[in-house]
Amino acid sequence: MRIQDTIYGEFQLNKVLEELIQSPPLQRLKGIRQGGASYLVNPKWNVTRYEHSIGVMLLIKKLGGSLQEQIAGLLHDVSHTAFSHVVDFVFDNKEEDYHEKIFHTVIKDSTIPSILEKHGFHYEQILLDESQWTLLEQPAPELCADRVDYTLRDMFTYGHILREEVDTFLDNLIVMNGKMYLKNIQVAEWFVETYYTEVIDFFMDPLNIFGYDRLASVLKLSLQKNYLSLEDFLQTDQELWTKLQSISDPEVKSLLEKIHPHVKVENNKEEFTIHRKNKVRLIDPSVYQNRHLQSASTLSQKVQKMNKLAYDRSLEGTFVKVLST
Repeated sequence: MRIQDTIYGEFQLNKVLEELIQSPPLQRLKGIRQGGASYLVNPKWNVTRYEHSIGVMLLIKKLGGSLQEQIAGLLHDVSHTAFSHVVDFVFDNKEEDYHEKIFHTVIKDSTIPSILEKHGFHYEQILLDESQWTLLEQPAPELCADRVDYTLRDMFTYGHILREEVDTFLDNLIVMNGKMYLKNIQVAEWFVETYYTEVIDFFMDPLNIFGYDRLASVLKLSLQKNYLSLEDFLQTDQELWTKLQSISDPEVKSLLEKIHPHVKVENNKEEFTIHRKNKVRLIDPSVYQNRHLQSASTLSQKVQKMNKLAYDRSLEGTFVKVLST
């Protein structure tokens, strides 16, 4: 199987990866938007978990990661519920890790174990200990395939970065002891700035916050009134949205009518109807310079300033004033 990706180019894939990609759990991710409720209020915010999962796998492959780590990368988001992280706001889950809590159950009850077994792999050995895959995941503020891919993919798709900038960044990635680092401080500065465009300007965009807040409210109400069950969240975005629209309850319908692409909002600390703080996400990649690894912030005052601004902005949160619905 050959696959073409917007960010990383064309690759030939192993048979086990091909079968996993074609399996129902991976195909479902084509209907799960990475931005959660975002595309309901802005149709341009439409990158899917499927695209991201393919991208993480390809980045690991590009950097020389093992087939097992490529499998882990491909499957790392398979348990994301409809509308992605909106479920965390439904359950007031501050760590935003609901999909991780149900990961084992979703995998075990799917076709994935049998596909892996057919090719000589055991799902428990590959998928239940993420710490062994050091390209796939690293604690913030370091780089990892998950963090790098969603940043590059969203920001390139939404027109915030150029193809040449993406290529330059990828050319400056190096792997040491199974972990990814950068070899150029200017490229590190670029990535830090790009990452904060993602987590501050996009994740905390007032329109995005509005979409999350309103959709979380209608989902929470529908669960409380037993119109929905937790199993409904394991459908696609469209399937869950269609079920919401079929509910005749006037209170549910009233909330749904306020979620659409024509809503107007602004960030306004003095007059606001929604105040939301997202999970604090900071980045400070290590740079290999003069035969030593050093954090970008120790080499660059620009990175220090960006980190301080991002931290303060995250703690402050977003104040949303609704102008029209």
